[in-house]
Amino acid sequence: MRIIAAVLTSLAISTVVSPALARAEDDKLGYVDLQRALNEVEEGKVAKAQLKKEFDSKQKLLDEKQEELKRMKTDLEKQAVVMSDDAKREKAGEFERKTMEAQQLFMQLQKELSERERELTRSIFDKMHAIIKEIAEADKFTMVFEKTDAGLLYAPASLDLTNELIRKYNVKYKGTAVTPANGKKKAEAKK
Repeated sequence: MRIIAAVLTSLAISTVVSPALARAEDDKLGYVDLQRALNEVEEGKVAKAQLKKEFDSKQKLLDEKQEELKRMKTDLEKQAVVMSDDAKREKAGEFERKTMEAQQLFMQLQKELSERERELTRSIFDKMHAIIKEIAEADKFTMVFEKTDAGLLYAPASLDLTNELIRKYNVKYKGTAVTPANGKKKAEAKK
């Protein structure tokens, strides 16, 4: 009885698993490195240059604030011996207030840069996803994965669709740029 049950169980499992395994062998898989694609498509390069320009201007502002704080601290230390206790407390309070303002400015600028980066890259990634879908449908890919440090541990280079994504993106969106003023895309190609 046990032998018959084991045989029937094996048959049932093989009936269910065999079609799934056969289908898995027919599946065509691929992957893309979206971060590399973002860095290599022309529109991504423009966005990256704009972000760097914005970062540099904000960094300059932060550097100026930091220099101001250094001067204030140096002046406070030099004048401390000749100041009254009330004057020391007042200057120390002012220095502390300016330090807090600088920290708040740093956090605000960091948040602004992060939001700006999301704004500039969101539409690029949306366009990439549409192109990935086109590639997958045209070449009959069952699934296309994203290559990330935490996600895709191994895949042969023959399944990498990143170069094709970059090529098709640059052809399709040639002359597209991100405007510095509002982050919207603007066709710059002559038509």
